Parts: sequence; structure tokens; C-alpha cells
Amino acid sequence: QVQLVESGGGLVQPGGSLRLSCTTSISIFNLNVMGWYRQAPGKERELVASITRGDSTNYADSGKGRFTISKDNTKNTMYLQMNSLKPEDTAVYYCNTMFFGTGYWGQGTQVTVSS
Repeated sequence: QVQLVESGGGLVQPGGSLRLSCTTSISIFNLNVMGWYRQAPGKERELVASITRGDSTNYADSGKGRFTISKDNTKNTMYLQMNSLKPEDTAVYYCNTMFFGTGYWGQGTQVTVSS
């Protein structure tokens, strides 16, 4: 079983930045792919970005050029650096991974972009 714990959300003004963290309960080397998803009120959960064990990255169009996904294998932690935040980025952000065919989610961290 894998536990994922997110942190780093909060309230930020438009144009501001936040860095989200997701720490895993097992060695991150065991995980082929990790990703960040978000869910805004009344909307479906959507992929924001993903990163493979080999550090290949993929971004949704909404975050390209503004968001950067990365991981620190020594800390078993994945990050999402979010810059130039917009009100439409407001959502609960979730960390996700698969391990032996089972999907795991963190509890989510709220990001609110508002003046």
C-alpha cells in the first residue's frame, strides 16, 4: 500500500506562485509514474502534469509554460511549481500514482487564486 501526503496549497493572488509537495510512504524508485491532478467545484478531476521514473514529463495544455513537475528521489517527494497563477487554477490538487496495478490518491490540497 502507498500513502501520499500533499502539502503547499493556500490562497494566492493572481500572478502569484505556489509549490505543492507530495511525499510517498515508499521509495519513489518503485513508482513508474506519478502525477498531479486537480478538481474544481462542479468539474471532473483532470490531469495537470505527470512524471516518470526516468523524469520524463507531460503537461496539460492549461499548465504548459507555467507549471513545472519534478521529484527528489532522496526525499521521496514530488513537486509541482506553479507560477503565473490564474483564478481558473483554483481547485483541489491531488497527487496520484499506480503501484502493482492499484491507483493511489493523496487527500488533496486546496489552491485558491483570488484577489
